[in-house]
Amino acid sequence: MPRQKAPRTAPPSSPGGSSARTAPARKSSSTAVVVSLGKRIRGVNRNFVLLLSITLFLVGFGIVMVLSSSSVEEFAGGNAVSSRFVSQATFAALGIPLMLFASRMPLSFWKRSAWAALAVAIILQALVFTPIGVDINGNRAWINLGFTTMQPAEVVKVALVLWLGLIIGRKQGKLHIGKEVAVPIVPVLLLCFGIMLLSKDLGTIIVVGALVLGALYFGGVATRYLLLALAVAVAGAVLMSVFSDNRMARITNFFGGDVDYESWGWQSAHGLYALAAGGLFGSGLGNSKAKWSWLPEADNDFIFAIIGEELGLVGAIVVIGLFVLLAVVLVRIYHEASDWTAKTIVGGVLTWIVFQAFVNIAVVIGFLPVLGVPLPLVSSGGSALITTLFAIGIVLSIARNPKRSESRT
Repeated sequence: MPRQKAPRTAPPSSPGGSSARTAPARKSSSTAVVVSLGKRIRGVNRNFVLLLSITLFLVGFGIVMVLSSSSVEEFAGGNAVSSRFVSQATFAALGIPLMLFASRMPLSFWKRSAWAALAVAIILQALVFTPIGVDINGNRAWINLGFTTMQPAEVVKVALVLWLGLIIGRKQGKLHIGKEVAVPIVPVLLLCFGIMLLSKDLGTIIVVGALVLGALYFGGVATRYLLLALAVAVAGAVLMSVFSDNRMARITNFFGGDVDYESWGWQSAHGLYALAAGGLFGSGLGNSKAKWSWLPEADNDFIFAIIGEELGLVGAIVVIGLFVLLAVVLVRIYHEASDWTAKTIVGGVLTWIVFQAFVNIAVVIGFLPVLGVPLPLVSSGGSALITTLFAIGIVLSIARNPKRSESRT
């Protein structure tokens, strides 16, 4: 017999009289939520992170050391808080956002800005010979802005880095031809150095000269022209020293071994005393004796001596190691850059910071006569700190995406 279908039964009525369907049973399950940041992390260049981290650490460390090295004299002058510390912290608060802003700009922006930056820098440098120019220790190298003083040569450093990057980038393939190297580089450099020579700041001129040579070298200029430029630079430094009684006294006393402790040898001698007093682990942060008016420029040119006294040999080596690591990162950024303008800019900034740090430390430990060169990112000085941070920001913009620097936004 054929099987009869069972009659369908109406679904049970709900209490209100209407029918309701029973929902099918669902299997219980657990859902895992995975949040991946790998793509974002891989998108940030490692050299970018390293350069930014080292820079921020050195700036923060420098603020602490400026406070420590200037506190005694500031307190003796009636200040409850060191004004130099407040000034350094303020300029750092202005310079770091400026650095981060610069890091967002594409290389094409820096190329377009190079000539304008050079013009502004030359005008600022010329202002030292106007009534707003300030003479300090025989060097007329600052201008008075009313609320602070500024050293225009620091702006010249940044402008020359950008401008040399633009010119050398355009002349790739022609840098073995003397005329192509000379024009327009030589006339512009003669103008810049001529104005700076009149200000008589030999230390800054030496650093700017090294910056120019570094940019030319990393930009691929032929070796014979680099050697010629080096010979001219050395001859110029010698002439500046010969025609300055102050500099000649420092140099002859240094190399002659007959140092006048009460005059030219005072600063160098007390810098070495401070380093020796630090020993291996230092006397402790804030416990320097040299800063009790024994060591001139303790928060500026000779801040490394205070670092050695308070943090010892270990602290001094850490600071040197950070600058070595900074140089390594900059070299890596240079090799990764695909544009010759970018390579020249990175090479110029590398030479500027590393050479200036070397000169400062060499002066403090007695390898060079006193030249009046601050320790980059660490010594007190608002214009130097802001311009150095700005230059590092330009390098960060190249490091962010070195293979596509032109298309970045």
